[in-house]
Amino acid sequence: MVVDMDTSEIAVELTEAENELYDRQIRLWGLESQKRLRTAKILIAGLCGLGAEITKNIILSGVNSVKLLDDKNVTEEDFCSQFLAPRESLNTNRAEASLTRARALNPMVNISADHEPLKEKASEFFGQFDVVVVNGATNEELLRIDTICRDLGVKFIATDVWGTFGFYFASLQKHSYVEDVIKHKVVANSEKKKKYETVSIPTQRDVEYPGYSAWLDFDVTEPSYLRKLKRNGPGVLLLSVLQKFRATHKRDPSYKTREADLELLRGIRDELLPNSILGDEALGLIFAQISPAVAVVGGVVAQEVIKVVTKLEAPHRNLFVFDPETCAGYVEAIEAK
Repeated sequence: MVVDMDTSEIAVELTEAENELYDRQIRLWGLESQKRLRTAKILIAGLCGLGAEITKNIILSGVNSVKLLDDKNVTEEDFCSQFLAPRESLNTNRAEASLTRARALNPMVNISADHEPLKEKASEFFGQFDVVVVNGATNEELLRIDTICRDLGVKFIATDVWGTFGFYFASLQKHSYVEDVIKHKVVANSEKKKKYETVSIPTQRDVEYPGYSAWLDFDVTEPSYLRKLKRNGPGVLLLSVLQKFRATHKRDPSYKTREADLELLRGIRDELLPNSILGDEALGLIFAQISPAVAVVGGVVAQEVIKVVTKLEAPHRNLFVFDPETCAGYVEAIEAK
C-alpha cells in the first residue's frame, strides 16, 4: 500500500566526529538514516559466534547503544567463530568476555553486558529497546519474547546457526519503510515523438509481518509446500528437526557426541517428516557454528536490523534460510493462519 511519505525530522544531530566517522555510510544511505541509527537501542541475546557477528555489524553501523545478554560461559566450541571473546576468557561469561573487543570497534556506541538468564527477563526489560535479536533460545522462549515485543511495539528477530545451516525470522508487526519508485516523466512532446526522463520518487509503504507463532503453526508437510522443496531444498525441514531436538533434549547437537546425536536427529526426522527429502548428509552439517555460515547469516540479520531502523527498503518477509548443501540463502513468506 502506498501512503503519504513521512517527512518528519529526526530530533538528533550528529557531532563533527560522527559525521567524519560515518561519512561513507551517510553517502550510502543518507544523513536522515544515519540519524535514525544514532538513536537506536539494540538488544542482542546470545553471544555465540552468530551473536558476535551481528554485534560487530550493528556496532559499526553507528547505533546509540547495544546490550549484550548471555548467561552462558565461553567454551572451546565458541572459538570456531566467536571472535569477540579472547582465548584467555575460557569459562568466563560470554557477554562480559566480549565487551572489550566490542567497544574497540566503535567507541561512539554505548555497549554493556548483562549475564542474567533471558528467561528471567520481564516485559519491562524489553521495552527499553527498538529492536530485539535473540539466538540460541527454544521456540517456547522465542514465542514468549515475541509476544512481549508485539505488545510493546518492539521489533523482534529470532535467529540461529547450527554448523553451516542458519535461519532468521522477522516479526516486525506493521512496518513502514520508504523505497524509490521509478517513473517516466514526459519532458518534451513534439508532434513526432515524446521524450521522457526517468525520475525516482520516494514512496512510503506499510507491510504487516506476522508474529513468531506463524512459524510454529506452519505445517511443513502440507502438499502445497512440499512441491516447493524441489526448488528451495529441505532447509525448512532441517530447521524443524533442529528446533525439536533443542526442545526435547534442552541442548543442541554436539560434536563431542556426534554419532549418538546423529541417531537422535534421524529419529526426530523420521517421526516428524516420514519419507521426506531431508537426507542424512544434511544432518551431518549442523555441529558447532562454522564461521563462514555465521558471517553470512549474521551479515543478513544485521542488514535487516539496519533496514528496520533506517526505514529504507523492505526487510525480508519473513523467514530466511541458509542452506548448507547449496551454500545459498532464500526467503519464505510464512503467513499467519
